[in-house]
Amino acid sequence: MQLSSEYKEKLDSALRRSGQRATKQREHIFSVLLERLDHPTADEVYARARSEMPTISLATVYNCLETLSTSGLIKQVNFEREPTRYCPNLTTHAHFYCKESGEIEDIELSQEVINLLKAALPKGHTAHRIDIAFDGKCTECHD
Repeated sequence: MQLSSEYKEKLDSALRRSGQRATKQREHIFSVLLERLDHPTADEVYARARSEMPTISLATVYNCLETLSTSGLIKQVNFEREPTRYCPNLTTHAHFYCKESGEIEDIELSQEVINLLKAALPKGHTAHRIDIAFDGKCTECHD
């Protein structure tokens, strides 16, 4: 998959701001994450990346994911003892993790909800990021 010009510019800009440069491997890993917004693990990203870039190593995938994360292009999503997953949705949102299927869904948060959450902070505190995660069963896994 090739990055659209919009996402290529986002990638280049974010990497420049963090003192990095775009490489074909970073572009490829970013495009793999954008192709299916299903919160893959590093191993899943590696398997997908190899279909178009067979020589890419797992270490390169991990390094690319770390670079994309530290440059602000993707988020790391963690649930208890589960492997880290990766999310390219940079809007303020929550995640729902189905413990039965292992699927993760984005839950959009309205500005009203975000404002209420920020208002709950102790006086003088400022939040730069909000992480909210639900876990349970999705409708498909309910008995």
